[in-house]
Amino acid sequence: MVVDDHPMWREGVERDLTEAGFAVVASAGTGTEALARFPATQPDVVVLDLQIPEPNGVAVTAELVRQNAAVKVLILSASGEQADVLDAVKAGAIGYLVKSASRAELIGAVDRVALGDTVFTPGLAGLVLGEYRRLIDEPAGDSGAPRLTERETEVLRLVAKGLSYKDIAERLVISHRTVQNHVQNTLRKLQLHNRVQLVRYAIEQGLDTPGGD
Repeated sequence: MVVDDHPMWREGVERDLTEAGFAVVASAGTGTEALARFPATQPDVVVLDLQIPEPNGVAVTAELVRQNAAVKVLILSASGEQADVLDAVKAGAIGYLVKSASRAELIGAVDRVALGDTVFTPGLAGLVLGEYRRLIDEPAGDSGAPRLTERETEVLRLVAKGLSYKDIAERLVISHRTVQNHVQNTLRKLQLHNRVQLVRYAIEQGLDTPGGD
């Protein structure tokens, strides 16, 4: 499913994906349309713009993942701002491309995301590392905030330097899949931290209910 509020851009992405052999089962121009069409079409991959009429791309990502944890969300946005990237990742997106990406980069990203791989650019790796450092340095403490292992940190640093997963695997003498798993684990931990924050907020506001786990 392709979600973008600019018809010409949306149609161009649909055309590129169709020509590459993907079946575009739905398209939408707003967050509301995307959420309405998702249950009936159940796409494997959603290519989603962040800046769409409400609910925005971050909120849509979170709701799609809540409805179907198997869906793969690839953000295709004009924004490369740190806050936007981190918000999308925390909401459950496993890929993030800026709209300056080439057609080949888009097709490659959809291919990888469809297989469950993470489209992790050097810039995104650097942002995630910075976010973990910020979490660890929070004066309020980080109890409940998941930490990165030494190997996960090492892998992210190498991604941030621009090394490919293949190069990292060769340098660390591990498999390509192991590198991929480390990268995916870092995303899951960041998403988990986001949920931990939400739970803390609910408890602080007296929104928690008894009987939950």
